[in-house]
Amino acid sequence: MPLSTGKPLKSVAVCTRFAVPGGAWQTAGAPLAGLPVELQILVALLLLLGFGLFALGLRWLLGRRERALARLLDSADALEALLKQTRERMGALQKVVGRVPEDIAAVARASLDTETQVQQGLRDVLEHRLWIARHGETASNAQLAAAQDALERARASIAGQLDRLDSVGADLAHATQAAVEQAAREPPALRRGDADA
Repeated sequence: MPLSTGKPLKSVAVCTRFAVPGGAWQTAGAPLAGLPVELQILVALLLLLGFGLFALGLRWLLGRRERALARLLDSADALEALLKQTRERMGALQKVVGRVPEDIAAVARASLDTETQVQQGLRDVLEHRLWIARHGETASNAQLAAAQDALERARASIAGQLDRLDSVGADLAHATQAAVEQAAREPPALRRGDADA
């Protein structure tokens, strides 16, 4: 049981002194006390600089992860937009193919029926988004980079196919227009639709 005198206790500072060569005394815990003031300031500034660089490096590393996640989400958005654009362009080409005679248009219609592929692509984008939501914070930088590369490869592939589709669509529209103009110049008895009548 502690004794209580009713008076506050005075704190007693314990100071350990040790002798340094030359007979001077120095207190423990003040290792820079024997250095000139300029050198003490320099050491303090170097320590502050070291801590500041450490904090900046840590912030950069954390920012790098955030930037990788943002790029990954942006890539998923770009791929989704590209898939929707592909669906719209395929629909527009269906209208062009509708002007082509049936015997020629059957193959073109079959190749333009890609709704299943577009839906699968949109499901893949959704799976990427779910992976990002589940594992984005814990995934390694290598895993984030691999996911980014996969999205970029898919986007580049679809963009290339879309460019080819635009080129073929322009050629088809031109050929269709030429065929329609040629058919208009033919006598009615030679026209495909009128031959059966």
